[in-house]
Amino acid sequence: MSIKLALLSLLADHPRGVGQLRHDFEDITKHTWPVNVGQVFQTIQRLERDGLIAHHGSEIGETGRSADIYAITQAGRDVVHDWLTTASMRPRDDRDELVIKIAIAAQLAVSHTTMVNLRELIQTQRRATMSELREITRLKAQTPAEQSAERLLYERRIFDLEAEARWLDHVETLATPRKHDDNSI
Repeated sequence: MSIKLALLSLLADHPRGVGQLRHDFEDITKHTWPVNVGQVFQTIQRLERDGLIAHHGSEIGETGRSADIYAITQAGRDVVHDWLTTASMRPRDDRDELVIKIAIAAQLAVSHTTMVNLRELIQTQRRATMSELREITRLKAQTPAEQSAERLLYERRIFDLEAEARWLDHVETLATPRKHDDNSI
């Protein structure tokens, strides 16, 4: 997720200062995605440079210091609209460590390298996946049934873990790779 787009979306609601943006972002995400004030400040500078927000005055904050307030521009609203109305898809070539680990272990098994037993690797992963699934399910049960970031993250993680368990079952049914000919390209 882009912090830039999340902060810009918050400014679409109403003008805010850097500190308030950070606080509101962490409050909405239930602190599942911590962000430091320096990152928010740099992001605000870039958004202003790109014409997506504009300085909207200043106010005296809780600390008694003056804080710059920023408001979204029409160009910023257009960007937020595009972000919120466009599907978010993982890249097809997403780098997945587990996929690479199993593919390499399968190839090593074909070449009779006994570094790891492929079935044991899959079983170890399945046990870890199921353990994590139980833990996340327990945590989800302790959160209100609402569309909060915390609950949505638990729900998404549960579905991902269930899919991983099904995928591991499927991987076991696949044939092992053929041994590569040393003369082939």
